[in-house]
Amino acid sequence: MLRIMGKFSVNVLKSSSLCTKYKYFRKTKMRIMSVIQQNCSLRYYSSPPGDVKSLHSVINPHISRIRNIGIMAHIDAGKTTTTERMLYYSGYIRALGDVDDGDTVTDFMAQERERGITIQSAAVTFDWKDYRINLIDTPGHVDFTVEVERCLRVLDGAVAVFDASAGVEAQTLTVWRQADKHQIPRICFLNKMDKNRASFTYAVESIKQKLKTKPLLLQLPIGEAKSFRGLVDVVTKEQIIWKPTSDLDDGKNFERKPLQETDDPNLFQEVQDARNTLIEQVADLDDEFAELVLGEHSENFDLISADKLQSAIRRITLAQKAVPVLCGSALKNKGVQPLLDAITLYLPAPNERSYEFLQWYKDDLCALAFKVLHDKCRGPLVFVRVYSGSLKPQSAVYNINKSCTERMSRLLLPFADQQIEIPSLMPGNIALTVGLKQSATGDTIVSSKASAVAAARRARRDAGEKKRSVSGVDSLLLAGVEIPEPVFFCTIEPPSMARQQDLDNALSCLQREDPSLKVKLDPDTGQTILCGMGELHIEIIHDRIKREYGIETYLGPLQIAYRETILNAAQATDILDKTVGDKRHFVTAEVEVRPRSGEGATTKPIISYAESVSEVLPKELQGAIENGITNSCIQGPLLGFPVQDIDVTVQSLTVHPDTSHTMVSACVSRCMQKALKIAGIQILEPLMNLEITVSEDHLSAALADLAQRRGNIQEIQSRQDNRVVVAAVPLAEMMGYSTVLRSLTSGSATFTLELASYQALSSQEQSALLHRRMGLA
Repeated sequence: MLRIMGKFSVNVLKSSSLCTKYKYFRKTKMRIMSVIQQNCSLRYYSSPPGDVKSLHSVINPHISRIRNIGIMAHIDAGKTTTTERMLYYSGYIRALGDVDDGDTVTDFMAQERERGITIQSAAVTFDWKDYRINLIDTPGHVDFTVEVERCLRVLDGAVAVFDASAGVEAQTLTVWRQADKHQIPRICFLNKMDKNRASFTYAVESIKQKLKTKPLLLQLPIGEAKSFRGLVDVVTKEQIIWKPTSDLDDGKNFERKPLQETDDPNLFQEVQDARNTLIEQVADLDDEFAELVLGEHSENFDLISADKLQSAIRRITLAQKAVPVLCGSALKNKGVQPLLDAITLYLPAPNERSYEFLQWYKDDLCALAFKVLHDKCRGPLVFVRVYSGSLKPQSAVYNINKSCTERMSRLLLPFADQQIEIPSLMPGNIALTVGLKQSATGDTIVSSKASAVAAARRARRDAGEKKRSVSGVDSLLLAGVEIPEPVFFCTIEPPSMARQQDLDNALSCLQREDPSLKVKLDPDTGQTILCGMGELHIEIIHDRIKREYGIETYLGPLQIAYRETILNAAQATDILDKTVGDKRHFVTAEVEVRPRSGEGATTKPIISYAESVSEVLPKELQGAIENGITNSCIQGPLLGFPVQDIDVTVQSLTVHPDTSHTMVSACVSRCMQKALKIAGIQILEPLMNLEITVSEDHLSAALADLAQRRGNIQEIQSRQDNRVVVAAVPLAEMMGYSTVLRSLTSGSATFTLELASYQALSSQEQSALLHRRMGLA
């Protein structure tokens, strides 16, 4: 048996060099063979070696036949498994990987394979029926929401994957809102139709109720849970049946034939009703289709051709008036080929998306850098999406955000962690660039500085004609990604001072890769502070430093990122009188601080000037003043946390002619610190939205535990046989909660956490926190 398996694994290695999974197999061959010996019934699907396509064969069609799509969902809904099946059926991988086995193409990081989750987005390019698909598999864990955000920023369409037994879950809502923000057309795929308690009706109803959108049912399942064996295309009234010839059937072979009333009278009637409902929905949302229905086919909807119905559904999807809904089971290899067809049919091509900033560039290059990876041999690899113009290797490009010119040495087509070199990149495509040393996430890249100046001139001219603010135009030219503030932080130390420089370099590279990771230096202790989005986020960073950079670092205890604000309005005055060399620096400043009223928390102070100051204030001093005010809000006077929600008014300012701008900033900053202390400081703590999915048997134990954690129960929903508890809980009370919840519910419950807002601590809690921070408790 061992000899056979050894030969088998070597053949797999020889068949394709595209996938990292084979390298992974090579390193762990003995371990895998022992697993197979223990369980000979493991699934293994494969194609003949000659059937695997080379990345060099990826077509380069007209822009109308390109699809840039993302797979987005709640954690464990089946995104990576669905992506793996797409690559297999399109012919670009020989064997089907599995998340549980840690051998999928897009989960190539060691941390992803060990945990069975997606941590960083992975891009793959393949073709399907003369369409080129640039696909990005995104993470589903809340700690990596920024990964989803920056990918959606450059995509034209998305596939939202749902667990058919759970419907809309917590992170589904988050990624849906992100897609709404970027106005991305999407289609829904109800996955795991083979799972126990899977319910097509329940999942569709949750989409309607929770996402506030109109689902268009393009497919109906044939059977549910264990009886799921295929689906019916509502548009064409065809049934698609997968008939496995054995347990190792890979889903490539299926039967597609018209559904007859004699096949299943109940199913036939259900499909007939669903098609009539679909036609009515489409007619309500699309005027062109409504005229067709009312004119030619008002009495018999069966005469409406599938092509015309599909065209109308496409128009509705692109206008984001409704979302097509499909179903299947990626793990059981059912429903993925029709999903690929739907991607090409209903999601937009790059030239069907309207980007206002493109008119400024005409046919010049305009691209957005949206992700950075570090390669030990080639240095930083920058993912770019080209909106107009084209990119070629060995060409110089201009980075508007960094105001610098860089030379790009090579262009690479991505296939997860494998790449091939390409001669050029045309509009609408996504690729990797080698040689861009300065570019980072959110940077706009153009052909030259002259091109950027010309685009800005056209934008200003257009803004003048439309009476629009120039700042609005600037935001179009420098499109970026919003990065949320971290909620956890801890100290990180190298094994010795000799490795401090290596650690700083590693953190610098990781920060460039991950914009949500923040690193700062504690001014009092000199320690390096690591700030992240959650416990898992910081754990992954720590593990990556050890594996990728070979540094055994030590992490301090995780701490909460509190905020500070003021309770009352206050005024303060400060005088700076200092002689340096033969120059006298003299500044007198008076500022007033007030608590901000209104919604929307922000750590950036709103700065205004009294009339007596604004009339005589030179413009060059304004930057120094605002710099001093902003710096004083970075560390509050009580515990050193950022100060938020304050308005600042500069009441008076006197500056000696020889005074430097640095001295002006220092005086204003010192004056601000005085005013903040006088105003009285209130500590704010992060409040989290918590969603727990728990069985009825363990509900009371979970609720009792939440009550002890200062949790506020907002709602208890029903989800099939389970209960979903929606609550608001302070983050400080959630440290180590996963272990507690597992023991309370015998490992059956799951939960998600997401930052909701910051709320004021009670006087008792604030006093206890101060004592803990000062080491008195």
